[in-house]
Amino acid sequence: MTQLRAQLSTLLIIDIQERLFPAIHDNESVLEHSAWLLAIARRLGVPVLATEQYPKGLGPTLPALRDGLAEAEVLEKIAFSAVADPGLLQMPGGERRQFVVGGTEAHVCVLQTVLGLLAEDREVFVVEEAVGSRQPRDKALALKRMRQAGAVIVSREMVAFEWLERAGTESFREISRQFIR
Repeated sequence: MTQLRAQLSTLLIIDIQERLFPAIHDNESVLEHSAWLLAIARRLGVPVLATEQYPKGLGPTLPALRDGLAEAEVLEKIAFSAVADPGLLQMPGGERRQFVVGGTEAHVCVLQTVLGLLAEDREVFVVEEAVGSRQPRDKALALKRMRQAGAVIVSREMVAFEWLERAGTESFREISRQFIR
């Protein structure tokens, strides 16, 4: 597994939806960290994709994220794995080698999507504070299983600094001022 590079990466936000969100443990933190990653990705030109699991039943992506997404960046799905439903890897950004992943639930759709991406020979980086489950134990077990399968568990700042690569650039100054505290 190599270091993250903005030009090789896609940010994938999985199923942060209205009807599921209230049941997620530490949900506001998951949403905040996912929105933070979305904003950084936009500033650095990293493609962003999002999925919605059966939106008729679970509702749409939360407005805090949905408002920053184009319609063409959102994939509706029925399969738990976003890779199992046709279309994800054909979307703009789907061809990239590295996927930075956040979303819910860690032990269901996130886990199965990560396993699917790994099976497609993608490098997968799961942002620990941007994933959640209803039960903390399920999240912990999912992170352990994803790591065992070959995914790298990272923090949001690891992602940002690896995408930035160096200090002294205008991007670094802007992101450092606005996002790094």
